[in-house]
Amino acid sequence: MTNPAQPHGRHRAPLPPLQSAEQEPVSGMPGPRLPQSAAATATPRQAGRHSAPPAPPTYRTPHPHSSPAPAVPATARPADGAGKPAKQRDAFFDNAKYLAIVLVAMAHAWEPLTDHSRTAEALYMTVYTFHMPAFILISGYFSRSFDMRPDRLKRLVTGIAVPYVIFEVAYTFFKRWADDDPTQPISLLDPWYLTWFLIALFVWRLTTPLWKVVRWPVPLALAIAVLAVVSPDIGDDLDLQRVLQFMPFFVLGLFIKPEHFQLVRRREVRVLSVPIFACAVLLAYWAAPRMTSVWFYRRDSAQELGVPWWVGVVMTLALFGCSVLLTACFFAWVPRRKMWFTVLGAGTLYGYLLHGFLAKGSRFWDWFDANPWLYRPAGEVIVTVIAGVVVTLLCTPPVQRMFRFAMEPKMEWAFRRDAAALARERGSAR
Repeated sequence: MTNPAQPHGRHRAPLPPLQSAEQEPVSGMPGPRLPQSAAATATPRQAGRHSAPPAPPTYRTPHPHSSPAPAVPATARPADGAGKPAKQRDAFFDNAKYLAIVLVAMAHAWEPLTDHSRTAEALYMTVYTFHMPAFILISGYFSRSFDMRPDRLKRLVTGIAVPYVIFEVAYTFFKRWADDDPTQPISLLDPWYLTWFLIALFVWRLTTPLWKVVRWPVPLALAIAVLAVVSPDIGDDLDLQRVLQFMPFFVLGLFIKPEHFQLVRRREVRVLSVPIFACAVLLAYWAAPRMTSVWFYRRDSAQELGVPWWVGVVMTLALFGCSVLLTACFFAWVPRRKMWFTVLGAGTLYGYLLHGFLAKGSRFWDWFDANPWLYRPAGEVIVTVIAGVVVTLLCTPPVQRMFRFAMEPKMEWAFRRDAAALARERGSAR
């Protein structure tokens, strides 16, 4: 990874204003307004960013010790003539999302190699410990402003539910064709392959208001995950095992603050993360022949894995702690400045869903068995590089424009226009 250009001490400035998972402002509410009676006499400090200070008279020279007019923040400057504020993306989070999705693709490429290489298995287990938890934690962090407001519910439907339906159907037809399995059913209640994340994100966001009112949200979510792992009767509907077992990371993201990200960016944390990652790889190398990597998928109960229930409890708590630790180490090395791949952070969901066709196709068409040299060290490196390049290309703006109809459909025809939207349109027409 590329180091940021600036040092990361404990006295750094806080992160820029936050945005949601679709780069939605944390709060869609306008800034505080002064009463009309007081607006004329408000001082610049009282008026804030929504009121410019009065210009000094032209026949008087300002006092040399007077305070200069406050500059208008970049986020408050209009992006166009309509007076709408310009949306800004945080480079740190776009970088983190891109690097996480690259690790997801690489791990999927390593999966066929794990039966032939202990090193590949160790790297696979290490990356699986934190790559999806990091992605889910970021999703929770950007879901903090979610409520049941109509516009946010619409975005939840168009940005999560509709892509889930489209890709669930697309994956089903792909399996029928590529795997020569015409009996593969279309089931919206049983997510297939990568679509589980969409249905999980849909459920997690709907529960966001609930987590904001409970007293101990993270311990409660962790307790639910523990109960899920010892409950074999949950079944496969909506992939609820994964929804519940991964939920603590989403809830943790809901309550993380900018200063927590500043904390992991400290130089000592970055230095300490190197031996921690090294120890994690060595531990995974030791554990590779002794445990199954299915634990990292969080899709099965302890009983379904053939172990006593208490093992499920221990593994859930241990994996949560390891995942949080390695996720913090991962964030410590994510660049904060704008990089060449920062723009790709906006298309990570595209890369995530589209690379699944190639990942599954490589198994259906026996690419690995047909090329045994891929199981050698040089072949493993080539597979890793190809996976990173492919998912990078799938996150690019041209691919986003091509598949936006499926990933970000407008669907204005499907929703009623609320009174507030009509009032805003009438006001702008005047």
